[in-house]
Formats: sequence, structure tokens, C-alpha cells
Amino acid sequence: MEKESFKHTPVMLKEALAILEPGRGKSFVDATLGAGGYTFRLAEMIKPDGIVIAIDLDRRAIEHGRRIIGQNNGLYNNVILANDNFKNLTAVIDDNWPPAKEKKIDGIVLDLGMSSAQLNDKTRGFSFQADAPLDMAFGRSAKDTDGISTAAVINSWPIEKIALIIKDFGEEKFYRKIAGAIGKTRKTGTIATTAELVEIISRAVPPSYRHDRRLHFATRTFQALRIATNRELDNLLSVLPLAVKALTPGGKLVIISYHSLEDRIVKNFLRAESRGCICPPSFPVCNCGHQATLKIITKRPLPPTPAETDANPRARSAKLRAAIKI
Repeated sequence: MEKESFKHTPVMLKEALAILEPGRGKSFVDATLGAGGYTFRLAEMIKPDGIVIAIDLDRRAIEHGRRIIGQNNGLYNNVILANDNFKNLTAVIDDNWPPAKEKKIDGIVLDLGMSSAQLNDKTRGFSFQADAPLDMAFGRSAKDTDGISTAAVINSWPIEKIALIIKDFGEEKFYRKIAGAIGKTRKTGTIATTAELVEIISRAVPPSYRHDRRLHFATRTFQALRIATNRELDNLLSVLPLAVKALTPGGKLVIISYHSLEDRIVKNFLRAESRGCICPPSFPVCNCGHQATLKIITKRPLPPTPAETDANPRARSAKLRAAIKI
């Protein structure tokens, strides 16, 4: 078989690499392997002594990564793949770090976006563009999502809770109408496929919204259900302090988010960890003992370039934030 050269370019790769400064002998963690763009570019730039631990909960992403490694004749023998949730970052690093190598992590990258492979997989329920089972879980077993399934959310959760999910995680202005339509439909039978859900949303929103060419009318609802299914915000809150702890002093943390709630979590975390005392202003004396662990590199989030968004419209909502461990 002819070797598979890696052609996928992830969002804001150039900007991330400029911050991470990969070089010979450095080691990194790509906590969101996806299609592998960050992992394999980093691996090429830190050979022969550096390593990349790449984590993904999606088994198919790991299988894709293994194919790339196998087809490139040792080029990526410094990549270690881990099929796990990045909320388990500390354990993943401990379990996979080569025993003979000093544990020194120079950078961690988290790209929180969906991969094209996931969106284009017609056997899964991530996309509203194809009819598939209502399954938006990154992992392939109940334990991967703490027992949550998209079908269970839609068919059994209280309508008030579904409405809040669509409102908060999807920032969807017609959340009440959509949740109400889901409640009405499920009284007559199970909602089992993405096509059924799209039809329900279509009936719930006004014609002008359905025909808006800027954004498909089901986008925000699907996003909200995916975030809820995979507990994405909870996992992000869990991994950020673990990432700081794992980095060696001087190590860089780079995070690319695509959703305002994700970006807010990242922004608030970086701000808190770049400050010393975090006691309320009314306290006359510091009682918290908190010390800054990070220095923020990006005073404002970096957006993708116009050229990148023209080539890849999915990049348009990306925001990159970065910090260095003190």
C-alpha cells in the first residue's frame, strides 16, 4: 500500500505552532487528536527525540491515526495514541509515558472542534445533512458519556430541561418552540433518527429562519445536543487545571474553541490562573493563598485569517487562547 501522507490542515495550525515552538527533543500532548493535523505536524518537528501523546475518545479517530502511523514507514514512530477522555489527562500521561524518558511536557494543545470525518460519517448522528441514528456520542459505549445518549435526552428528559439545553448550549432563540415540538412528537412515538429531528425543528421555526442561507436552522439544536451528550463543558472544566499541572515550567497551553460558552470557560480559567490573590475585593487581607500559575500570551483571542475562513468556513467561529506556565 502506498504510504498515506498527512494532508489535513487543522484550524489555526500556523498560529498554534508559532506559540508552541516545537523543536527537536520537545514533547507535547495533543488532547484532541481528531483527524491528526496537530499531532503529526508536531511529531515531524520534534524528531527524533521528542514524543507526542495524542488523545481522543472517538475510537475511529484513533484507528485513523494508527493507519497514518502504519503507512508512513516509521516517520511517526514518536506518536503515542490513547483512546480516552481528555478529562483523564493525568492518568493518560502516566500510563503512556515511556519509562526511560524524563517526563517533561513542553506544550499541550486542545482543538475543541468537530473533525470533518465525524461530520461526514453518515452512520453517526452528528450532522443534520444525512439521515442517521440519533447518536452524537464521541465514545462508543455508555461509560464514555457517563451513561448519556442523545436518543435518551430527546425521548426521556423533561421538556423544560431540553429547552434549557437548546437555549444555553445552542444559543437558539426558538428553543421553547423546538423543545415543545419535540415533546409533542414523542407522545406519538420514539424519535430515532437525525432526519426526524430535523423535520421536527423545521416545523417549529418560522419560514424566514428555515430559509436563512447563513446558517442551517438545525445547527444550534444539534450543537446543543452534542454538547449535552458528551458533557463537553464539564470535561473542559476538568481538563484545564490538569493541563497546567502536567506542563513543565515554560510549557505552553494552546486552546482553540468554537463556542462562546467554551471560550468563556477558557478565558475565565486563564485569567484566574494568571492572578495571585483571588479573594473578593472586600477582604482587607488575602486569605486564599492563591499564586499565579500562568502568564497569558494572547491578551485577546486570536481569530483565523480571512484566507483560512474562505478556504474552511467551519473555522469562522474559532478563537485561539494561549498561556505559558510560570
